[in-house]
Amino acid sequence: MGAMPIWSLRYPDDFSEDCPVELAARTRYLPDRDQLKQMFCSTRAMLGDFPLSVIWQVKRWGEKKGKYRLYEAAWLGRELKEQGITHVHTHFAGIGARTAWWMSKFYGISYSFTGHANDMFCSNDDPLLLQDLVDQSSFVVTVSDFSREWLLIQCPDSSAKIHRIYNGMESRCLPASGAKTLPPKIVSVGRLITKKGFQYLVEACALLRDSGLDFHCEIIGNGPLEDDLRYQIQQLRLDDCVELAGALPWQEVNSRLNASSVFVLPCVSDDGGGMDNLPTVILEAMNAALPVVSTRLAAVPEMVDEGITGFLVDECDASALADAVGHILKMPDCGQAIGRAGKDYAEKKFSVVQTVSSLMSLIKQSL
Repeated sequence: MGAMPIWSLRYPDDFSEDCPVELAARTRYLPDRDQLKQMFCSTRAMLGDFPLSVIWQVKRWGEKKGKYRLYEAAWLGRELKEQGITHVHTHFAGIGARTAWWMSKFYGISYSFTGHANDMFCSNDDPLLLQDLVDQSSFVVTVSDFSREWLLIQCPDSSAKIHRIYNGMESRCLPASGAKTLPPKIVSVGRLITKKGFQYLVEACALLRDSGLDFHCEIIGNGPLEDDLRYQIQQLRLDDCVELAGALPWQEVNSRLNASSVFVLPCVSDDGGGMDNLPTVILEAMNAALPVVSTRLAAVPEMVDEGITGFLVDECDASALADAVGHILKMPDCGQAIGRAGKDYAEKKFSVVQTVSSLMSLIKQSL
């Protein structure tokens, strides 16, 4: 099987410098929303370009929510049919999976999808439900045992086609310098939103400071809670030891991981049921041979082997978080040993070669 064609429903606002050039060059894009709307604005506009059965479905759907999924499916399905493509795999139980669902209806193209986290855990008002997407699929992948068990409860009749394949990790980190900064650095990376739990990390830093420990904490990322976190940092008088570094390119993030002593991600579940599942950033930290401190949430315990590759605490518990981080800061040799164990563990359990092979096997079976 040669290189698979890649289609994107959206053209990105900007390309990440971390995106491989070869991957970007292979990616093709659908027409934008305005162009699609023009194509499907009337029966006359559609005649001659799309099968009558597709036109009928589009007209019948009308202005209901999700109409652009039909437009995308009608256009992309026609292109894929012409190329002889019979199966589509998409990531997230969101717009991609819903477009694939309609392509299966319009053109008989089978599909599968990988569900990640809030795309499954959080309900929405789309007419196509998660169960609809699962029922019509050839198979579904979830990225952890936790999310597979969750999905089995939601869709018990589809248990035979729900599989767990971990997100793969490619060992692409720059060589670690081995030189850690002084004072020791605590690092965290993520969007500044509720489910990352950064407010508890800031609170834990206040406890560490009050205990007499010398350290610097760096939170890398941006998001809607930036002002709230800055205010919290100021109120706790942590300006000299806690820094909001903003979003940074991957190579710079990697450099800062390599200069740190411990990685912390105090993730929590939010009021809407949203939560991290298998946070990729923890894999990146393990790949950088950092000990990890996180919470016993969702699939995090599938990544962090308690006491071996890091430490886990209950969510929203700043005191326990401070104790775990403090333990590593006070025993740097122990922290480095835990970090090395984490790197070995991640390379064995989350190898991208292994995960890609598992996914390819399922795709081949569906053809």
